[in-house]
Amino acid sequence: MPKILLIRGGAIGDFILTLPVLAALRRQFPAARLEVLGYPHIAQVALAGGLADELRSIDARPLAGFFARDPALDPGLQKYFAEFPIIISYLYDPDRIFQNNVQRSCKGQFIAGPHRPEEVQGRHATEVFLEPLQRLAIFDADPVPRLSFATRSKPDGKLIALHPGSGSEQKNWPLQNWIELAQALTRKSNASLLLIGGEAEGNKLQTLAGKLTGDACEIALQWPLEKLAERLACCAVFVGHDSGITHLAAAIGIPTVALWGATAESVWRPRGESVRIVRSPGGLSRLPVVDVLQAIQQIGTG
Repeated sequence: MPKILLIRGGAIGDFILTLPVLAALRRQFPAARLEVLGYPHIAQVALAGGLADELRSIDARPLAGFFARDPALDPGLQKYFAEFPIIISYLYDPDRIFQNNVQRSCKGQFIAGPHRPEEVQGRHATEVFLEPLQRLAIFDADPVPRLSFATRSKPDGKLIALHPGSGSEQKNWPLQNWIELAQALTRKSNASLLLIGGEAEGNKLQTLAGKLTGDACEIALQWPLEKLAERLACCAVFVGHDSGITHLAAAIGIPTVALWGATAESVWRPRGESVRIVRSPGGLSRLPVVDVLQAIQQIGTG
């Protein structure tokens, strides 16, 4: 069985925006075994979603030699790379050090993709990441990231996911606004809330949960990405910032409201069947709670 290796570092959003590459490879080479060299805590969603067959950690210590000039390469990794007739890498490798070292081990085709899109071009990231596949005669790939999970839980029409964090505080809506939004949702629409956060957001989630009455919320703090994705698949609506989790929600296909700041929307906006960008001319800090409530109501009712 032919094997194809996709190498992808970066954060959650970077990986989600590269999912169309895996989907296009699966479609073009249905008999091939697709493997990912990446961060296991992120790339696990590709395994769970059926877009990859195997995962290997990019943090493996012997791999460090492949980023050095004229190194003594690890024999085990040399054998590993030699197994692939096609390797596609999206690593930052401006001097082609990694590429040259891999090609010392592998006689197959090495395709170097961009680590990040050039924002000045204004092209969406998924289209930029798909472009290198033209060397494999793939020209009509779907640019929308898509993930499908066989969730054990039933869809809950009253469950709304809120992610009040992101990778940067500059991208975040004020916490007080999130509190007002959560209170309005539980009071007016009788919704239950899934509050999502990473390691640095525990206090924020606890503060938010403390402002709610009864059993109105469930806290998903530092959940494994696969577990979070399965729970998100049960939600009626997701609300978040410009973040990897927002891209994840959009890829799962749930109605997604993205509170947007200064990031280039044409390049980085989440792509999905039901995504709404909400922003304010005065900046994210001045985005009214009522505008977000209206967007949730509109996108949640189709």
